[in-house]
Amino acid sequence: MLEVDAIHTYYGLSHILFGVSLKVSNGEIVCLLGRNGAGKSTIMRSIMGLTPPRSGKVLFKGEDVTGRKPYLLARMGIGYVPDDRRVFADLTVGENLEISERNADQPGSWTMERVYDFFPQLRHIDSRKAGFLSGGEQQMLTIARALMTNPEFLLLDEPTEGLAPIIVQTLEKQILALKEIGLTVLLAEQNQKSALRLSDRGYIIDNGVIRYSGNIDELRENEEVRRKYLLV
Repeated sequence: MLEVDAIHTYYGLSHILFGVSLKVSNGEIVCLLGRNGAGKSTIMRSIMGLTPPRSGKVLFKGEDVTGRKPYLLARMGIGYVPDDRRVFADLTVGENLEISERNADQPGSWTMERVYDFFPQLRHIDSRKAGFLSGGEQQMLTIARALMTNPEFLLLDEPTEGLAPIIVQTLEKQILALKEIGLTVLLAEQNQKSALRLSDRGYIIDNGVIRYSGNIDELRENEEVRRKYLLV
């Protein structure tokens, strides 16, 4: 469904990604592991057109979408959950969801009612302003807001960062439930335990270069690679 082919991405004059390639097939959860600052978020931003690569290609369902505007990618079926959540603090939970709604009249679409069934905690705080939510509630809202665009493919950037273990467990169950209903996910995480529990395959990035790729069992058993590239 997604193929990133040898992309090089810069922030100004700073060269951040060096020939990064990866693939995500339909129905998979693929994790992107790396230390803080390794380049995980830059890969997500490069895919989503927020920081377009200067060379290389991003293909979505076989179509070259390199550097395409984020709103056009959202229309094509890519949902994006950024690492800093970016809820609209002065709007209520319900209003945050309403402004993201797309294709709600299609059969099987994500509607507000369906989102509230999926995240029951949000139903109870529908009228609360997003700026007053806890970190876990904001993360659920950010994922819910992405679902309201009715994506086929979801970019999840550090969804468990800064959250209590019990909230992480809840989010893990919900991410797995998304896979069960047909969503494909690319998950960037520092929390390797969480990522290994969720994913089918994984990539490790270090200093802007993909250092390792393999299925999750191989990655789980390769302690040397994890120690070299993931331990702080």
